Amino acid sequence: FNAHEHAFRVFQGAAERGIYDNMKTAVDRVGKGKRRDVNRRFQAMVGHYLFESEFCNPAAGWEKGQVEKMVRDARQSIWHDAPKCKTLDELNDWLEQKCMSLWQSTTHPNYGDRTIEQVWLDERKHLMKVQAPFDGFIEHTKKVSSTCLVNFERNKYSVPASFANRLVSLRVYPERILFIAEGNKVAEHVRQFSRDHNSKGVVTYDWRHYLLVAQRKPGSLRNGAPFKELPECFQHLQDTLLRYEGGDRDMVDILSLVLHHDEQLVKEAIEQSLNVGLTSKQHVINCLHRLMDIPTPDPLPIKKALQLEQEPTADTSIYEQLKGQRHAH
Repeated sequence: FNAHEHAFRVFQGAAERGIYDNMKTAVDRVGKGKRRDVNRRFQAMVGHYLFESEFCNPAAGWEKGQVEKMVRDARQSIWHDAPKCKTLDELNDWLEQKCMSLWQSTTHPNYGDRTIEQVWLDERKHLMKVQAPFDGFIEHTKKVSSTCLVNFERNKYSVPASFANRLVSLRVYPERILFIAEGNKVAEHVRQFSRDHNSKGVVTYDWRHYLLVAQRKPGSLRNGAPFKELPECFQHLQDTLLRYEGGDRDMVDILSLVLHHDEQLVKEAIEQSLNVGLTSKQHVINCLHRLMDIPTPDPLPIKKALQLEQEPTADTSIYEQLKGQRHAH
């Protein structure tokens, strides 16, 4: 799905027909002849872009023309000078630019006197316009464990404690994992690809998901795995508070502030408290409230037509007339 999105973006449009091998991401079961049981997500993508999908016969490589050979040849010319990239996005950006530069120098297999770029420029005006990219994800239904974790591809991801032992919808994207429950997004993580069968996989925690647990069991802050990756200022404050009796409870209350206030403001409040050496819960909350104070707006200018030229004077002598007279109370 993600490949279609990027391809149509680069091509600046979608073709009216797409020829596919019988990959598992599109075909659930291969029937006789051209019969295919296409999965719902692939059908949704085809319906979104409004093109016709056609599948090759099994073990019939000639139906795909020279595609596989062209891909194999392109790999050799592209990857021999591939740079070292820090992120997958950086690598993909380089790969996209490299492929597009090859269009300018590669002869089209069917038109020997023209390059791929020249043929593409002619074909571009015949492509269907793409209004919006397809939300390409694969969806699974998963049960959350009692430890607020969901297992996927030998890796585990946390969700809020309120969904423990419940079913959630897992949406898998190329680079992220999304959890949906009760129609809302409840968690999101960077997708992990460590699938070594000799290891237990990677466990990805979000400490915010375990605040409800910490409110019931403040002692979990000391050795709980989810709280080992707190932001640096939170860790410094925790090291200070846990030296005192009741400090774990105060730390939980401070962490819980992010459930109701902007997390960046909470961080700033903690940093201010650490800078002045006052690390009590009350001082952190006070700093937070001062950061949240809305400044008084400047007074609005009053139009001259509404201004009084002569201010009224207060005359209280009229009340002197009431003295010495009988009045109902």
